[in-house]
Amino acid sequence: MPVTVDKWDARFLGLAEHIAGWSKDPSTGVGCVTVDQNNRVVSLGFNGLPRGVQDSEERLETRELKLQITIHAEINAILFAQQSLSGCTLYTWPLAPCAHCAAVIIQSGLARVVSTAPDLDTAMRWKSSNQLARELFEEAGVEYIEC
Repeated sequence: MPVTVDKWDARFLGLAEHIAGWSKDPSTGVGCVTVDQNNRVVSLGFNGLPRGVQDSEERLETRELKLQITIHAEINAILFAQQSLSGCTLYTWPLAPCAHCAAVIIQSGLARVVSTAPDLDTAMRWKSSNQLARELFEEAGVEYIEC
């Protein structure tokens, strides 16, 4: 169930929304921001193909291929961070983390995840992966907020 967020959470979700616009994915751009305990941005990420891999129309328009080679925004933000993410918060827009990203988020030491509630179509496509991600967060003690 969506919850009300404080002003900092709203600001960083807005920044994640802006970062999502940097993605070349023609169907869904996803943005991510990691922030330390003092509300300082640590890293940014958006979904896309690996560095040096051509963003060809075929790769971006063929869903099965695109899903195999795209690095999710959360993973890019974690890889981009130049410091420990232990205790930090991760913001992602417009999708909640998938189960694979949740595992990496947990392993990186992030303490909190804030995301938006997905639209109905997206919620149905990623339902099982998002549910597993929430279960992993709960089991590992990572606070998860969906708003």
